[in-house]
Amino acid sequence: MLLLYIIRPLLPAFWAKILKKNFLTLAKILSYFDLQWEIVWKNPKKWGMMFIGSFTYSIDSKGRVSIPAKLRKYVKPEANDTFVMTRGVEKCIVVYPLDQWKELMDTKLANLNEFNKKEAMFIRAFLQRASEDTLDSQSRLLIPQNLIEYAGIEKEVFILGAIKKIEIWNPVIYDNYLNSQPESFEEIAEEVMKL
Repeated sequence: MLLLYIIRPLLPAFWAKILKKNFLTLAKILSYFDLQWEIVWKNPKKWGMMFIGSFTYSIDSKGRVSIPAKLRKYVKPEANDTFVMTRGVEKCIVVYPLDQWKELMDTKLANLNEFNKKEAMFIRAFLQRASEDTLDSQSRLLIPQNLIEYAGIEKEVFILGAIKKIEIWNPVIYDNYLNSQPESFEEIAEEVMKL
């Protein structure tokens, strides 16, 4: 389905904001001086859309949780419906599609110095509980028991799209995390989003 034609090289910021607000897909810029028209198709896998949104699901007695269709549609074919799960920095489980995991390994973790105590500790702690799984026929992942215990997950899970990864939280722990922040969202946004 054709969404829009846009002219290059750059859109004024005003129009970019309008297009973004209307959830239209922007074409990637090929070259600063390239004034070609480009057709943008509604294909989030091709254009590299990221995981967004939140969902509350149940986890079954075997530790399986469904990955929402609204998140699955952004998993690239290169991932082959395979995900890697590990502990988050906060008390949650982070879930990476296999292609994003490989990119993280190649661009970040492979560049850490294993002889630096802090970096070596991070590598060990981050990879210690890492586990790979492929979606079953009902689009569920089997979460290892040690990760379920780490995240304090019981019967419900709060699933959060977080750009290149998915986070799985105990809903109560997530609410406590949000409420324990010393600054408001507005204050954080003002500081983080400075241009």
